[in-house]
Amino acid sequence: MNLIATPVRLAQPVVKLLNFLSPLLDLGIRLYVANIFFKSGLTKVQTWDTTVMLFTHEYQVPLLSPPLAAFLGTGAELILPVLLAVGLAGRFSALALFVFNIIAVISYPDLNEIGVKDHVYWGILLLVPLFHGPGKLSLDCWLTRRFQS
Repeated sequence: MNLIATPVRLAQPVVKLLNFLSPLLDLGIRLYVANIFFKSGLTKVQTWDTTVMLFTHEYQVPLLSPPLAAFLGTGAELILPVLLAVGLAGRFSALALFVFNIIAVISYPDLNEIGVKDHVYWGILLLVPLFHGPGKLSLDCWLTRRFQS
């Protein structure tokens, strides 16, 4: 019994520390991914004519006209990351960005191997708030605590 009890007792402070730090990791993941998509949206807004041209000639977004795809894509990259960063509708924004990320890879056939790896990495990171929620340091958590009591 002592062979099991001693490692468990020694691991308890480490587990307690990890549990204490996990909300910071959740926040860090949300801020990291949100920053990437938000900066992309800002770039699209700053060079709008180029953005529409890219959606016309480079990106192959199905079912939408290039100007509408440019508008919706840019809007998604500016609104969803803000929601994700503050943790408001965290699971919804993570899911929407996850789908957006997949559409970005599919609609740009000239994406190189490094670009695909980046998108895979971002997609994996988006799975954390999607499956586990935005975490304790989020507006979702604050609103839940505030209105459930």
